[in-house]
Amino acid sequence: MKTLVTAAAVFGSCTALRWYLDRTSRREADFCGGRVRLTDLRNRGAAFGLPLPAKLIEGASAAALGAVWTARRRHPLGAGLVLGGGASNLWERVRHGAVCDYVQFPRLPEPWDWYVYNLADFAILLGGAGLAAGRRRKER
Repeated sequence: MKTLVTAAAVFGSCTALRWYLDRTSRREADFCGGRVRLTDLRNRGAAFGLPLPAKLIEGASAAALGAVWTARRRHPLGAGLVLGGGASNLWERVRHGAVCDYVQFPRLPEPWDWYVYNLADFAILLGGAGLAAGRRRKER
């Protein structure tokens, strides 16, 4: 149950934030003294803009979400984060043909300064770290 609640919360948060940011007046802004930039980038490729066919990306995403679903008992919160973020990105890709990325950290060292992320990406990263930590703990 924790997994589904977490996934639904992440999915809903990602959707609401994208809706909020999808206004002309909110597309370009700097925060925290230029350390964080809101921008509008439509990523039609895979991770980091890797150019792959859309159907391949969608199929691989769905397969990865299925694999995470099977691992949900080991770390329900981590699995929920990955499922919610992954489902959000997959839904946007199917619906719009691209994923909207909007958060950039221009003061990070190269090459990380030019990448643009979204809330779903952060949820996937944190959830993946939680799943990996849960697996290591279980192996010990």
